[in-house]
Amino acid sequence: MSQLKQAIDDAGGVPAVAAACEVSPRAIYKWVASGCLPRTEYTGETRYAEQIARLAAERGEGVDPAALRASSTPKTKAMEGCQ
Repeated sequence: MSQLKQAIDDAGGVPAVAAACEVSPRAIYKWVASGCLPRTEYTGETRYAEQIARLAAERGEGVDPAALRASSTPKTKAMEGCQ
């Protein structure tokens, strides 16, 4: 299981993360399928990793937003679908 998928599960699942991040559940499923957060997370336009970490903390789970962001970064040109 990817760190992103585990973090989403720790945060309460797709519906909870979608509501907190103000995106559709479908968007979250796309993140999980691609294994990475959207481009806006790396350009500073969004702070989804922090939202996921906050939700996880409320459930007693530890998620480091910086580690989550680093592990969910598009790795190659072939992963352009992550954007």
